[in-house]
Amino acid sequence: MARRTSSSNASLNRQSNGTNPHREVDFDIQQELARLQEIIYESFHIPVSRWTIIDEDKVLEQLEFIGTKIPEAIRKALRVLEQEQEILANAEAYAQRIIQQAQQEAAEILDESGIIQQAQHEAEQIRQQVQAECEAIQTQTMAEIEQQRQLANSEMQQLYQKSVTEAQQIQEGADEYADAVLTRLEQELGEMLGVVRNGRQQLYNHSAQRKSTTPGKQVSGGKKK
Repeated sequence: MARRTSSSNASLNRQSNGTNPHREVDFDIQQELARLQEIIYESFHIPVSRWTIIDEDKVLEQLEFIGTKIPEAIRKALRVLEQEQEILANAEAYAQRIIQQAQQEAAEILDESGIIQQAQHEAEQIRQQVQAECEAIQTQTMAEIEQQRQLANSEMQQLYQKSVTEAQQIQEGADEYADAVLTRLEQELGEMLGVVRNGRQQLYNHSAQRKSTTPGKQVSGGKKK
């Protein structure tokens, strides 16, 4: 629940800073990954160690932001594909106009049937060539979109696993550091306790010695209670 709350607060902060969530913005995955690396570098470094305490909420917020923006990049690629399909439709319409024009010209000179057949053949060749080129562009675009999607998913998984591993290592390092500090403190307190005990023993010895040398008093062999 704490992580969800932090993400919701982060979304509210983005809106309060003037960011319109319904406005499309250019998304650069390399820039956002660099921002995630900056968050890690700016985290608190434990002195005399190689450990850093990372704000888990910030890391998860950045990962969630990247995860929500990747589908937008895919939708942009799909819009490019739609534009290419529109080009294909325009090319086909253009080819149809050529065919119609050729048929109209052939109708005007009925005795020249060879010209009509040649015009129809050339128009069909143009249509087939345009269609083949557009299909090749469509296939290549879909393959590039799928490749980018798989690459983005792989990078996200690696980045998430790396963040979790580093967070665990930092926690373990913090525990070891705290245990070492407490162990040293325990040793110092033990030494101080020994000094106190020795001081009390010396005070007792001096007191017993003074009592033994006092005239008219007999010193017993046992310790007075």
